[in-house]
Amino acid sequence: MFKPVLATLGYILSPDGNEILMIHRNKRPDDIHFGKYNGLGGRIEADENIVSGMRREILEESGLMAERMALRGTISWPGFGKNGEDWFGFIFRIESWHGDASTGNHEGTLEWVPLTSLSTLSLWPSDRFFLPMVFDDDPRPFHGSMPYHNGEMVSWSYERL
Repeated sequence: MFKPVLATLGYILSPDGNEILMIHRNKRPDDIHFGKYNGLGGRIEADENIVSGMRREILEESGLMAERMALRGTISWPGFGKNGEDWFGFIFRIESWHGDASTGNHEGTLEWVPLTSLSTLSLWPSDRFFLPMVFDDDPRPFHGSMPYHNGEMVSWSYERL
């Protein structure tokens, strides 16, 4: 039975749209993401919808208050978790915000990265399949499935509506 952990994953654009705030997960060696760059986000709490969950995660992880956000897509990650848990993520592009970004949190260091340099970062190899759709101009959201087995992506498929 598929009972995924519901989560958000957000990519914060700089005011000029040329950079993205990424977290370099470099603080906890036992972290499944250790050493990788990622967007911000996490589990949705029982009393939250996906928008309030994304806003809370952005505030907790960066100190920024997300204003305008675009739901760019969803991804089902069967078998992705540390112990093989299934995850289901709502992927956002945060287009406007206010506040001052912190330098990091308990998971890692926050860094503004040029959008053009995203592919040079130490990302999950699978992120390269969906990240272009987070930042493209196609208004249709994507909905993907990316099964994992033993920490490796098995396949990738998606549709746009």
